[in-house]
Amino acid sequence: MIPHRVHNFGTYFVGSQTWERRKLFKNEELAELLVRTILKYRDQAKYLLHDFVVMPDHLHVILTPDGITLERAMQLIKGGYSHAVGETGRKSLMIWQKGFTDHRIRDAEDYERHRLYLLMNPVRAGLSDSEQDYRWSSARREWRMDEAPQRLKPSESLAEARHG
Repeated sequence: MIPHRVHNFGTYFVGSQTWERRKLFKNEELAELLVRTILKYRDQAKYLLHDFVVMPDHLHVILTPDGITLERAMQLIKGGYSHAVGETGRKSLMIWQKGFTDHRIRDAEDYERHRLYLLMNPVRAGLSDSEQDYRWSSARREWRMDEAPQRLKPSESLAEARHG
């Protein structure tokens, strides 16, 4: 696959589905392994990780690639995860649908809209009563997330509305 982006400027809301929408991530071991994979490449400074949620049959992340294309960042996450799953002995397990969906975040309001969509996904799906209670989400504040790039920081009015 030839990347269609030639620059690394941008923050993206990205989604990727499991093969045939199988609910693979209901398995705690598989969900935890995906979270560790996402954090591993963030810790290697491949991208800034702003938020994520691992749903039973898909993944959403908000990230800013650092020195690599978005395609490469997703290749690391999906390919790195598939490799890690193979290391557990599940070598024949089909994991991902081909490709991913992405949206380039345009401004602070767009960032906040996509961030809230991502964080509220488990609540809307009936998996949790609140976003903080869902085990596989950055809303739990269990993991360190990178701040939004300066150009995408919420305006005062958005920050006030969010914090009440």
